[in-house]
Amino acid sequence: MTQSTTLQRGTRGVVPVLAFAGITVAVMQTLLVPIIKDLPTLLSTTPSNATWVMTATLLAGAVSTPIMGRLGDLYGKRRMLLASLAVMVVGSLICGFSDDLVVMIVGRALQGFAMGAIPLGIGLMRDTLPREKLGSAMALMSSSIGVGGGLALPLAALTVQHADWHMLFFGAAGLGVISMLLTLLFVPESHVKAQGTFDFLGAVGLSAGLVLFLLPITKGSDWGWTSGLTLGLFGAAALVLVLWGVMELRLAAPLVDLRTTARPAVLFTNLASVMVGVAFYAISLVLPQLLQLPEATGYGLGRSMVVAGLCVAPLGLTMMFTAPVYARLSAKYGPKVTLILGMLIIAVGYGAGLGLMNAAWQTIIIAVVIGAGIGLAYSSLPALIIGAVDPSETGAANGLNTLMRSIGTSVSSAVIGMVLASTADHVGGVAIPTMTGFRTSFLIATGAVAVGLVFALFLPSARRSARTQLRASSEEDANLRAAAQALEAPAGFHGRVLSPSGTPVARAKVTLIDGRGRRAGSALTDESGRYALSVPCDGSYILAATAAGHAPLASASAHRGGDAAVEMDLLLPGGREVPA
Repeated sequence: MTQSTTLQRGTRGVVPVLAFAGITVAVMQTLLVPIIKDLPTLLSTTPSNATWVMTATLLAGAVSTPIMGRLGDLYGKRRMLLASLAVMVVGSLICGFSDDLVVMIVGRALQGFAMGAIPLGIGLMRDTLPREKLGSAMALMSSSIGVGGGLALPLAALTVQHADWHMLFFGAAGLGVISMLLTLLFVPESHVKAQGTFDFLGAVGLSAGLVLFLLPITKGSDWGWTSGLTLGLFGAAALVLVLWGVMELRLAAPLVDLRTTARPAVLFTNLASVMVGVAFYAISLVLPQLLQLPEATGYGLGRSMVVAGLCVAPLGLTMMFTAPVYARLSAKYGPKVTLILGMLIIAVGYGAGLGLMNAAWQTIIIAVVIGAGIGLAYSSLPALIIGAVDPSETGAANGLNTLMRSIGTSVSSAVIGMVLASTADHVGGVAIPTMTGFRTSFLIATGAVAVGLVFALFLPSARRSARTQLRASSEEDANLRAAAQALEAPAGFHGRVLSPSGTPVARAKVTLIDGRGRRAGSALTDESGRYALSVPCDGSYILAATAAGHAPLASASAHRGGDAAVEMDLLLPGGREVPA
């Protein structure tokens, strides 16, 4: 049995289960959109206080993504994924049994904390899936943010229309429990872990800086953009984040490796992510309002809450179906090209949307086109990040990238909310968004995409990166075939690569070096940590083992004519050979 067959059997179900987890946590972001205008009445509070129910989820999600990513790199991505889902279930149950504003805010914050599952899922896919499945799998996981948000709108609207609004939270808790059970059954723990300890002070500093930055963005329209409170929080955020950055640069094991983040491939990907986030949220804010406004306004389409949700749902569905398309395009042209292509499609969608707002079917076309573009763009982001960082940094790096998208959606919500409010008509004390506001919002989204395109053009050459990855893939496949043949060969070196705790290290590279210092062969370990190498002739050899998250090891041995096979286990990091 070949190693690729073993990998396929060992990872069957990983992709749909992790994608389901991503969709589940993404649902929390738009779960209450259908009843957002009714929240003041439902919670017996003022409209300005009721917005905290939405703001708490956003802030918690932004804080959790880089922190959970780093915890996953250190202590196990599957373990942290289960913890994120468990926190979400607890938060959902708290909300489901309460009508109190403060309790609801706490529960919604716990729901938002689960957003850390997105980078954890991407990291698990990188660590456990065969290379040929990785592209489309990461694309689906990355797009799950939009898929969950798009599908939640019609489902939540249908639930509210036919049941008590608390059922939204009980349904969310049920999804979380199912996702946890599926994760336990189908998702293995990753053996790729980072060295070092968790940077607690760094986590506190980043959390404080993000809250101080995002709070005035989400509440600026209520407080006033030039008020002392808004400007003071922005200033405090700048000070805290600068001090945090200085501290991180001095640590040996920081929460976020800012030097890695400053690499062009990472920096420009994160900046482009902010712009894609702006573009994604604009359509989510505009189309539902346009569809539900009464026809008496002259431009409203007069649809029900459920129909409006169904018209916007293709946005998420199209993002899901673009994952396999992305995999093919990226394999041929590289993720940079697919990112640029996705942004161009988004721009076309918003440009067409300026004239296609007169019927429900036209909004569906807009949702499909923009969904396809966002799906390609979102799918490209984790591939660009992963190609620029060490495997042991995957969780933290993708957590930071997910954070950048969240910042983009926050900025989009604030700016477009301000535009719609400033251009609204006031009839009987009620603010009604105008077509001018809708079109201005689409123009802002188009401008954000244009800025994102500029950032994408500064990314390192995708074609060169693709060739490098293809060469690495070819070499890895050759190593796997050689290892499989060596397992059946009568002579050579056989054994396992183990961590200091005795845990098998999968996909470690073992290189055979002869007495003259030349490479005589190499192999990759399978899921059980086993390797096998044939020898060209008898003599003395050195076996060099390397694996992400471990120090390298070189062990000397010899193969004699009478030896059918020399079995030797290798202990990482910096250990010695373990007699079999």
